[in-house]
Amino acid sequence: MSATEAWRDVAAGELFEAILRLESPDEVSAFFRDLCTLGELHDMAQRWAVVRLLDAGMHYAEISHRTGASTATITRIAQWLRHGEGGYAAALQRLHQAEPAGSPATGEEAR
Repeated sequence: MSATEAWRDVAAGELFEAILRLESPDEVSAFFRDLCTLGELHDMAQRWAVVRLLDAGMHYAEISHRTGASTATITRIAQWLRHGEGGYAAALQRLHQAEPAGSPATGEEAR
């Protein structure tokens, strides 16, 4: 296993399996709150907000203003969105499929 693939170990696989077995947003929320610090949760939520805004076609400066993320962070996230493992794309696709027609892709929740 290469150094870039070293994160794909048994423990990570077991974590992903545990997440997949949760059955509701409340269960997922409780699990992540138990698992992560508030700072880690904030960082992950901020990254996801950046992904959503990039997907909506927003300019980096506006994303930075809305989310508080640095343009360097936004650039890294954009790279992963375009050339990463496909996780962001899969999550965005599922989200778009679940959204009612005509609803905005993102709103004020990113602030």
